[in-house]
Amino acid sequence: MSPPASGGATLAEILNILEGYDLRCFGYLSADHVHVWAEAAKRAYADRNAYLGDPDFVSQPTATMISDSYATRRRAEIRLEGATRSAQVQPGLGPVPANQSTTRREGDHTTHYSIIDAAGNAVSVTTTINSLYGNLVTLAGAGFLLNNEMDDFATEPGAPNQFGLVQGEPNAIQPGKRMLSSMTPVIVLGGKGKIELVSGTPGGATITTTMAQLLSNVVDFGMDVAGASSAPRVHHQHLPDVLLFEPSALREDVQTQLRSRGYTLRERREYSGDTQSIQVMSDGTLAGVADPRHGGAAVAAEAPMRSTP
Repeated sequence: MSPPASGGATLAEILNILEGYDLRCFGYLSADHVHVWAEAAKRAYADRNAYLGDPDFVSQPTATMISDSYATRRRAEIRLEGATRSAQVQPGLGPVPANQSTTRREGDHTTHYSIIDAAGNAVSVTTTINSLYGNLVTLAGAGFLLNNEMDDFATEPGAPNQFGLVQGEPNAIQPGKRMLSSMTPVIVLGGKGKIELVSGTPGGATITTTMAQLLSNVVDFGMDVAGASSAPRVHHQHLPDVLLFEPSALREDVQTQLRSRGYTLRERREYSGDTQSIQVMSDGTLAGVADPRHGGAAVAAEAPMRSTP
């Protein structure tokens, strides 16, 4: 998904950096695996927060962010023996562009659903009111809540929003401008253009890292979508310089090794994300999996849905 959703470019940068490592040889959620994953996420989020915004107002360097050559350059900055402090991880694409105007504590108040129909058409949809009850206003006569997406702007560039994201001038508030979001709906195509996976998740700032881990679990570690959905998750968003992990996600010895490499660790009081996924199996059957962390369910229509004239 393109800006003003940040998820597409940020996800691609994380995965492109990781592509240079044999993650399976590291061992799943070993200190080496978590280390290179966190270092990739730091750099992708540093670029996300510095450069991305509404493309109607700010030039977007997404083509470079998602390129293999840029991932190679960012990967070369990573040292396997120790963490890079976030203060030393700078945006890697030069000066932050100026606005070109011509005129979150994590919540579960974002929804995602994935669909594949009998003809093979797919849709991946993420929609949100942002935080608890949106802006607390219900539209008279309609019965639905209005969102408080204004918090996704950098209301004060350099200050964190409710999700702790520290964003820059390209995402500052302007009339007519769309705010940057973390939405990361995903459709994965195989080598012949056939759909292999449809997925997405709520989770505020953790959306992109949740999707990066689900895809890496499938591609790098050979998990099916059920295993990839239930596997433990970690999160790093550059600032604050803290590696978050789900309850019991990291063994004690792994935590000790990561701290010795310079990481500040914090166990989350809640889970990351709530993925809703469909995997197309080799025989063409569909495997629908709802994340076990929260709500959601996999359902199948017994008959084709009819449109209403």
